[in-house]
Amino acid sequence: MAELEATIPESVMAQIRAREAEVIGKPPRVAPLDRQSVAAEVQTTTTMLRGGVVGAMAPLPLEAIPEIMFVMQRYPALWQQLINLTLQIQGPDAVLPVRDRKLTILRTGWLCQAPYEFGEHVNQAKRAGFTSDEIERITVGSQAPGWTDHERALLRAAEECVATAMVSDETWATLAQMLSDHQLVELLVVIGQFVATSYFQNSLRLRLEPANRGLSAR
Repeated sequence: MAELEATIPESVMAQIRAREAEVIGKPPRVAPLDRQSVAAEVQTTTTMLRGGVVGAMAPLPLEAIPEIMFVMQRYPALWQQLINLTLQIQGPDAVLPVRDRKLTILRTGWLCQAPYEFGEHVNQAKRAGFTSDEIERITVGSQAPGWTDHERALLRAAEECVATAMVSDETWATLAQMLSDHQLVELLVVIGQFVATSYFQNSLRLRLEPANRGLSAR
């Protein structure tokens, strides 16, 4: 962790520490359910979610399942609807390319300063082939050097939606050169879902999992 933080400018690390103190520096607002009391339900939901997003996987041991699953299981109907949307826009039926989706999710998570969301999706992006340099440039955004015009427009779409709740004509036109209408609509839903996810993860003060480095993840 210290080696990772050493690559991030101290001014940025100071901002990260302040934000993480605000979001996760206090106890969670909603306690997770006892793991044994909902073991079957959470095992089923976790296996469905992981399998739908990354393909068939062996079930996780109960103790290895992320705590968020035991918090949100308090509200199973609402949680199931959120999972259904996740499977639609990140599973095999998703129409947006994986790289496009990850760029957008990470930029949204960074803009929302969402430690849990950003750190988890850095881990996923690294497994999908993203480099630490690319993730650092995502934190800088669409103005960072090295992006293609399409990648820059994806990042700008997230920036514009978070700032003004609308994608500009210029950004839309650039994206439309490579994305279909269906993909463009899915892109907007992805941004919206991860803004909403940052709202509840931040506000519930969900604790980071051991492998989640939060906003300092690279």
